[in-house]
Amino acid sequence: MRNALVMLVAFCTLVLFLPSAHAQASDIEEVGKSPVEARFVSGGRVRMSLCPGAIEVTGRDDSQLRVSYTTRTDEEKEVRVRIQVNGDEAGIRVRGCPHNNFELRIEVPKTSNLYARMFAGEMNIDGIRGDKDVEIHAGHLTMEIGRPDENGHVDASVLTGDLEASAFDVSKGGLFRSFDHRGPGKFRVHAHVGAGQLELR
Repeated sequence: MRNALVMLVAFCTLVLFLPSAHAQASDIEEVGKSPVEARFVSGGRVRMSLCPGAIEVTGRDDSQLRVSYTTRTDEEKEVRVRIQVNGDEAGIRVRGCPHNNFELRIEVPKTSNLYARMFAGEMNIDGIRGDKDVEIHAGHLTMEIGRPDENGHVDASVLTGDLEASAFDVSKGGLFRSFDHRGPGKFRVHAHVGAGQLELR
């Protein structure tokens, strides 16, 4: 009788756990569709691999990932968006972007850790509290990092161009410009632009 009761409790626990585990794992891929959405936990890590364009990455209050753009031409109907979620790890991959005047908006939980790579374009990151690791080969990167005392290690660099970090009283231009800061906060910030402009605010 005791063994049967133990087995019943174990079975019920497994049944209750499976929907929760399933809800935290998904793989969604859409072509020519906007928006594309997936559930995701706050405090997780989001890795983004993005094609060139004008990209806005912003925080939201709920536990949701959302990728959206406006389809105006036949070329934009070939945009491919993939969102993969596995527990507290998520991947966003966007391919097939048009070469001119393409605008993409990515929304993540406002408490998220970001890792983003883009070959060229303009990226604006706003309203997100967490670690940030962002690199652009060529273009303009603007990143809101909050108060200086919220951050721990901050490093930023450009190979050629302008580096502005008003929160740290840094303004540099030219070749191989960088700065490194260590503060009392918990967030880690790494930002790099190959050729162009980098702003931390």
